[in-house]
Amino acid sequence: MTLQLKKRSEAGKNQVDKLRAQQIVPGVIYSKGNEAVSVSVVEKDLLKAYETYGTSSIFKVDIDGDVQQVLIKDLQMHPFKNQILHFDLYLIDMNAKIRVQVPVVLEGRDEIRVQPSVLIQMINEVEVECLPADLPSEAIYNVENMEINDQVLVKDLDIASNDKLEFFIDLEEPVAVLQEPQEEVESDLEGENMDAADVPTVSEQEAETEEN
Repeated sequence: MTLQLKKRSEAGKNQVDKLRAQQIVPGVIYSKGNEAVSVSVVEKDLLKAYETYGTSSIFKVDIDGDVQQVLIKDLQMHPFKNQILHFDLYLIDMNAKIRVQVPVVLEGRDEIRVQPSVLIQMINEVEVECLPADLPSEAIYNVENMEINDQVLVKDLDIASNDKLEFFIDLEEPVAVLQEPQEEVESDLEGENMDAADVPTVSEQEAETEEN
């Protein structure tokens, strides 16, 4: 898809509020070495682009007839309404390297064979640098066959073997771990505490001896 944008000259809270009332979102496009350009977009179209591309996939925008390639840099959401207040895009030079946070996707969460178990994910994104054409949209690992206490490291992700990427995170950093459910651990501890409570203390033993 190509996202249709319009350059805008409106400034100030009143003008911006008028746009939002029409379900049009104000935004800015940034590019290296150039001034930022104020633009606007139909909210539902922007939401569709965000759901499709996220913040790590390059896509096309048409700015009053000028087609460019961009990344979504940021979306500002309303604190309690389902509404986008503002957006930032970054204009991409296909010949210059870019540094991007790539989302980590753990596939097979619902098919993990060891049950009961809890998959704990510690890292949701990994930062990489590369040419735009080499940019991966996701960093994937399939967790279906993990065993209890198994760890997924950054080096286990599918993009780790891509020599076109420069990583800005330790490849030995843990991404996720499979553990036993916490309720079972707490239940075991409660059982141990109950067993300990059943054992008489020294003073209780002495009192029982005196009675006998």
